[in-house]
Amino acid sequence: MPSFELLINGKMVPGAASLDVIDPATETLAGTCSRASMSQLDEAVEAARAAFPAWAATSIGERRAAIERISDIAAENAEELGAILTREQGKPLAEGIGEVHGFAVFSKRLASMDLPVEILEDSEKRRVESHRAPLGVVAAIIPWNYPLILLAYKLPGALLAGNTLVVKPAPTTPLATLRLAELVKDVLPPGVLNVIADDNDLGAALTSHPGVRKVSFTGSSATGAKVMASGAETLKRVSLEMGGNDAALVLGDVDPKVVAPELFAAAFRNNGQICIALKRLYAHDSIYDELCDELAAIAKETKFGPGTEEGVALGPLQNRAQYEKVQAILADARDKGKVIAGGGVPEGPGYFIEPTIVRDVAEGARIVDEEQFGPILPVIRYSDANEALDRINDCPHGLGGSVWSGDAEHAHQLAMRLDAGTVWVNQHADVDPAIPFTGSKQSGIGTELGQEGLLEFTQQRILNIARKESGG
Repeated sequence: MPSFELLINGKMVPGAASLDVIDPATETLAGTCSRASMSQLDEAVEAARAAFPAWAATSIGERRAAIERISDIAAENAEELGAILTREQGKPLAEGIGEVHGFAVFSKRLASMDLPVEILEDSEKRRVESHRAPLGVVAAIIPWNYPLILLAYKLPGALLAGNTLVVKPAPTTPLATLRLAELVKDVLPPGVLNVIADDNDLGAALTSHPGVRKVSFTGSSATGAKVMASGAETLKRVSLEMGGNDAALVLGDVDPKVVAPELFAAAFRNNGQICIALKRLYAHDSIYDELCDELAAIAKETKFGPGTEEGVALGPLQNRAQYEKVQAILADARDKGKVIAGGGVPEGPGYFIEPTIVRDVAEGARIVDEEQFGPILPVIRYSDANEALDRINDCPHGLGGSVWSGDAEHAHQLAMRLDAGTVWVNQHADVDPAIPFTGSKQSGIGTELGQEGLLEFTQQRILNIARKESGG
């Protein structure tokens, strides 16, 4: 049986206390893991600091090989890790196993990148080179919706650049991350990778720790603001990938029967618990009724339940706090719109809410104005695309968005006006490790994935060499 202990300085060690992890499908115990104390956090950071000089001195090829081995080990243990993910996170088992394979694929592809020296000038006067050096200790803070995929947004780039890591998974989903740490602990020199778990009590200490040079955070905008503030005293580098309220602008020239399944999948994958999930659907008046009907029909046919059951497409909300928040948003949606599918909260154990479609709703309702992060999709009517764009952009978030149309050129023009870090045309939430991922407004600072994401884990170092005779 896995120990679910902490990884500090190359060894699995018991925590100063224990942490019970709840299965959101049954509200019973999914497992118990070690919980770090403040002194163990300090030990993890110190171990990473001590390991940094030697790790930074290795070749990028050596570092790449280590990340590739971590990727292989994850893939080899995908069924075990996926089952743990399903128990602690709630997603269907096939998706849990798929997330582990996603971690492996993302890690390997990100490890294939390079950090070449860039020649900025090579003249008779001087030679100027741009080098990329590692920063030091990186703190990676992971949310509960995709514990391993989002670890892959951070671990490969940080290690490939020559940094060392202290990883803190979410308190409600630490088990798969701790088990992965146990499986890969001998791949890296002691201290290069450290994984600790807490009960929401060590985040501020980690992000303000003087031994940490950079914080890579994924989570809510409110918590991201606290991360930025806590790192300010030591002027840490920060990458913040935060909440979104992604909108889709669906023009009147699409076939509702064709686009409805794609829109539904974009909104409800992982039970809507994705930062870039479709959360506001603006549909043109000419197709509004038909599109609402198509989405409602899909919602009614979608099976939800425990992730271990055969044929389940949607599991529970991951934790009680989110479950209660989504119920409050649903109650407001009933008052300010019309529920045409779902809307039920089943009795019995588990944080389940039926997949829900709400129509005849507009700005001013919580389901439109706030990020629901749950299985509810509002369908908002509009008649003028320019006016709809103004409504979409009048939002503090700007992570992603999409435009759907049979006219690719027109869709491109409208997409360029959406104020978001990533805008898709005739698709939504298409993410690839080679494509930079960033947010605008209160949805993000910095970039993850792609070459730009790798550079976030480095310090640019300019070497400026004079071309003249010494002593001349």
